[in-house]
Amino acid sequence: MSAEYADALGNLVDQLAKLPGIGRKSAQRLAFHLLKAPKKDAYALAKAIITAKERITYCKVCFNLTDQELCPICANPNRDSHLICVVEDARDVLALERAHEFKGLYHVLNGVISPMDGIGPESLKIKELLIRLQNNDVEEVIIATNSTIEGEATAMYLANLLKPLGVKVTRIAQGLPVGGDIEYADEVTLARAFNGRLEL
Repeated sequence: MSAEYADALGNLVDQLAKLPGIGRKSAQRLAFHLLKAPKKDAYALAKAIITAKERITYCKVCFNLTDQELCPICANPNRDSHLICVVEDARDVLALERAHEFKGLYHVLNGVISPMDGIGPESLKIKELLIRLQNNDVEEVIIATNSTIEGEATAMYLANLLKPLGVKVTRIAQGLPVGGDIEYADEVTLARAFNGRLEL
């Protein structure tokens, strides 16, 4: 906590600075904005954060974030249940949905294989994916992990695991830059990546 702030303000700046992508100056700017805003706006923000923390959980089928038993995608009967797109993170689902290209279902791994960080296959939602493939008439699994070393390793691991099951395994085309995240890709790039996917 900095000596130049009142304790309460310093604590607010410290907490805001913990957010991803928010440096110390941005945290200070946000803190002063919140202090100038009407009290009801500050309370509404605080309430939204608390409500999200209390209500948001994982979809029991795909592990996307939701406040219901099933996420809106899994609950939608118009989605193509023959296609499952495997992604690293719930943010990737949002990015892919913005492209309006994919009409199937998703499976969120909630991470990638990263031995350096102590994350192995058992830490991810891979076992749950295998159960989904046993219980459904899935024809194709599209692997849409990021183009990072960990994302590529996870894609290859999944391809080797899924191919013997007789399901078609494809990887989205590398229209995405190496080292780039799906979350930050534009809609055209994502659409091209889907259309140019390759069988693994």
